[in-house]
Amino acid sequence: MLVLVTAGIRMPSTMANSPRVRPARLETWISESYVSAVRDAGGMPLILSPSSDSNEIDKLLDLAGAVVITGGHFDIHPKHYGQTVQGRLDSPDDTRTDSELEIARKCIHLDIPVLGVCGGMQALVVAAGGDLIQDIATDHSREIDHEQPTDPMQPWHTVRLDPTSKLAAMGETIKVNSTHHQAAGRLGKLRATGHAPDGICEVAELPNNRFCVGVQWHPELIDPRPYKLLMEAAK
Repeated sequence: MLVLVTAGIRMPSTMANSPRVRPARLETWISESYVSAVRDAGGMPLILSPSSDSNEIDKLLDLAGAVVITGGHFDIHPKHYGQTVQGRLDSPDDTRTDSELEIARKCIHLDIPVLGVCGGMQALVVAAGGDLIQDIATDHSREIDHEQPTDPMQPWHTVRLDPTSKLAAMGETIKVNSTHHQAAGRLGKLRATGHAPDGICEVAELPNNRFCVGVQWHPELIDPRPYKLLMEAAK
């Protein structure tokens, strides 16, 4: 099964101390961990560079049996959920945000199985009519540092899952990593089905869709079962 996986665009660093002329040029990039997680779950990853072409997105969604909206090193600008900037805002990327919000909305509307990972969960929340906590450190009690200072290959805090969650097969309480400073606020059409000990929403899903789930951590680095559950729902 083809799985559409969103990617970013970046400017790579130039080659240092090289006699060859190799100017840095934009490149599409994605962490190999996403690709491996999709393949290990039985899917064939189809990488999508940010696109403003709705026809291209529609054609790719017709081909794909499932979608993974990935995280990235950027924030969704609050204008996308009707707010102004109220604090920390890391490297907003409107091109990628527009593309991923369009994909998220179409997955919700067409009931295409979709997994939103970290920033991808936040895209699902905004696409579903919700909004974001712009900075946990200033808007929420800091019982947990959600930007862990250790390698995210290691767990950082627990998440308690609702027994009705699409992820309930993972257990009542799971261990996750944490690399975000923003989080889900109001959820719109989605429902919270997993929380950190300090109350931050870590899992949000659309109950009536086959699989429309956002997770606020990176399961591909620590426990890839959400990818397997995505593939099972898409069969």
